Amino acid sequence: MLKRVDYDDNQHRTYAEGRRMPAEALARWMARFAAHLPVARPLAIVDLGSGVGRLTPALAEAFGGPVFGVEPADRMRAVAEASAAHPAVQYVRGEAAAMPLPDLTADAVLMFLSLHHVPDKAAAAREIARVLKPGGRLLIRTGLSDRLGEIWWHRFFDRAREIELAMFPSLAEVTDAFAAAGLNLLTLEPVTETYAANETEAAEKLKLRAISVFEHMSEAELEEGFARLDAWLAAGQAGTDPLSIQGDLLGLG
Repeated sequence: MLKRVDYDDNQHRTYAEGRRMPAEALARWMARFAAHLPVARPLAIVDLGSGVGRLTPALAEAFGGPVFGVEPADRMRAVAEASAAHPAVQYVRGEAAAMPLPDLTADAVLMFLSLHHVPDKAAAAREIARVLKPGGRLLIRTGLSDRLGEIWWHRFFDRAREIELAMFPSLAEVTDAFAAAGLNLLTLEPVTETYAANETEAAEKLKLRAISVFEHMSEAELEEGFARLDAWLAAGQAGTDPLSIQGDLLGLG
């Protein structure tokens, strides 16, 4: 079993820059979320595992708010409060299995690349069901171990794919945990997300180490992997096409 990533340790230092999402990508995600939610506005949203708030203000703009950014890591939350403030957003300390919110608070809960950090998914499912209003929706953007695509930078780090397979749950593990709390899978939408203009840009972001996979590697593994990456860049092998990643958006209710 992999250790739990401590974002208060070092990830908070580089996450905002390393995982920054362009405005057009944010707008595309808001449109995807809207397709799964009621047309009425405003909608109360919980951004569960909100991190540095890279999506939280956009959720408030798109759906009216209030939006509650629930995040257990104090330093990640401090970055969000300093750099991603919004009148309709409140950042609070909490986690998936213990949210400091009243019953029936939210029209929707979003877990954007945070589900794999939740140690007790059954407890989280019960807590999310408590917080959701009747007819509310849970949206989960996640990797799934039985649906993982190829990622270009894995070639430089020998254990990267092995770690991701251990880190992400399977589709059945997700659906079983949430069905037990009355949240059933309604939609499974494959998504393609463009995250860098080219491999050179992606490599520079990668060097910020703002990826949780790296937290499960030794410093020696990281140094060796980045040395391979640098040699590849120096050899002029980086492509010039935009880079995309495959993932899934699950809708439950």
